[in-house]
Amino acid sequence: MLSVEAHTYYYYPTARPRRKLCACRNVLQETAPRDAEADPCRHGERKSRRRGDGAYYIDKDGGGVARTFDRKKISRKRGGAIKGRGWKYGSGFVDGVFPVLSPMAQDVLELVQTRGTDAASVWESLDKIPQAHDLWDDIVNVAVQLRLNRQWEPIITVCEWVLRRSSFRPDIICYNLLIDAYGQKRQLSEAEAAYMALLEARCVPTEDTYALLLRAYCGSGQLHRAEGVISEMQRNGIPPTATVYNAYLDGLLKARCSEKAVEVYQRMKKERCRTNTETYTLMINVYGKANQPMSSLRVFREMKSVGCKPNICTYTALVNAFAREGLCEKAEEVFEEMQQAGHEPDVYAYNALMEAYSRAGLPQGASEIFSLMEHMGCEPDRASYNILVDAFGRAGLHQEAEAAFQELKQQGMRPTMKSHMLLLSAHARSGNVARCEEVMAQLHKSGLRPDTFALNAMLNAYGRAGRLDDMERLFAAMERGDGAIAGAPDTSTYNVMVNAYGRAGYLDRMEAAFRSLAARGLAADVVTWTSRIGAYARKKEYGQCLRVFEEMVDAGCYPDAGTAKVLLAACSDERQVEQVKAIVRSMHKDAKTLFAL
Repeated sequence: MLSVEAHTYYYYPTARPRRKLCACRNVLQETAPRDAEADPCRHGERKSRRRGDGAYYIDKDGGGVARTFDRKKISRKRGGAIKGRGWKYGSGFVDGVFPVLSPMAQDVLELVQTRGTDAASVWESLDKIPQAHDLWDDIVNVAVQLRLNRQWEPIITVCEWVLRRSSFRPDIICYNLLIDAYGQKRQLSEAEAAYMALLEARCVPTEDTYALLLRAYCGSGQLHRAEGVISEMQRNGIPPTATVYNAYLDGLLKARCSEKAVEVYQRMKKERCRTNTETYTLMINVYGKANQPMSSLRVFREMKSVGCKPNICTYTALVNAFAREGLCEKAEEVFEEMQQAGHEPDVYAYNALMEAYSRAGLPQGASEIFSLMEHMGCEPDRASYNILVDAFGRAGLHQEAEAAFQELKQQGMRPTMKSHMLLLSAHARSGNVARCEEVMAQLHKSGLRPDTFALNAMLNAYGRAGRLDDMERLFAAMERGDGAIAGAPDTSTYNVMVNAYGRAGYLDRMEAAFRSLAARGLAADVVTWTSRIGAYARKKEYGQCLRVFEEMVDAGCYPDAGTAKVLLAACSDERQVEQVKAIVRSMHKDAKTLFAL
């Protein structure tokens, strides 16, 4: 029978890194008095900074009084998971404590990084190193460092050498690293083979092992096999813990399987599995990405009612939930509550609040938050500038969007595909097709192949400008998969086509584009159906609008506020207005979510 070890994290106590840490500590203790004697003022300043002096936020409810916060509560900046830097599942070190590489380990790391794809060459070089205890410590530290760098192929090379060529007996950390690397590369058969090798070696799988398998299956969309992992644990008498369920929820969140995530969360509570801060944060994110911010708020309140303390990631997730719906006032309330709880906002929190103002159509609000972030000493990242470009673009301020894009480059940051896509969208909304084509040329010049999102923005620019021939040529290139582009048509692509034809009054072309959507195995979403209804609404064909609406409902796609407004626009008398309101209300428990009348 399999058993789970008690500790979630595993740390290899290596002698040499400890000696290094002690040596560094002694050096610091010896040099600190000298520094103080040389510059007592600077030494005093450093002491005051260590005490956290000068860490203030403005309490609006208290009449603008400046209050202090405790920097030790900042989970992301001090000893916490730094946005993916720390490894939670099966790591050989405590989260936030990074391995210290010896000179030999540094040489091995450079070898693997430079020749990571040539496994035979790396193995041959490793075979020449005397295999002693020190080498094992170095190999483990190198593998963990590679995991921090998210370099999956070199991890596989190192761990497979341990399994196949070395005289070392691999332990659970080696197998977990291998399962994780194969899972990240979507090589499920190899991940399963590593798990079977683990069992054959009589190495006891831990909850982290199962967590990594769950993440691998969810990331590849193999949800039924993920359920099999839970079933196997239960057959072996191992009750799934919060670590396992959290990994399952995280995988479902990334796979955008919201309904399944809610089901797993309810099962977790039914089995009386103890939830933790990470569990609630994941569920807040699940509901947020499903556009259900009030459900996210309900989970947040439930979390506090059971005595589970939110961290900065929890608050940021809740701000993001409101931001996606453009509820900037609610997002700001959560942001202020986060400060009052003693957490200093980081760049992710500021970005979430900027996104709220952007989605609400308030670019100046997003710009003010950006300025506040800089004033508070928090350095904006690439995402901050992207949000600013998007905020101005949504409001039709293409010159300001262009200025934000140029400032991103002046700061020494390289624009990503998303940066170009947002700039394309901004100029597309203003009808500046010439500038859109220049941006696309810059994209090719920088060595980036336009993805689906960027190409959709270019299609939209052509469609808005009425250049349907150019739009059709680009669409044909996407269908052919030309080498110069990396994007294939998706549902959003067809949404652009349906909307462009509908606005131009080409209803036959619009219906042809709608039919080709299903022919490619894609499902029409609420935007597709609403655009199609809108085309008939412009011609006041009320009966046809209702027929398309019935098709939409039969297809299992439910209307939103945009659908309701388009249907109302098709009405020509009060009787039709009442009929539309009655039909759509019957589809929803709360009609207020649809109508803003």
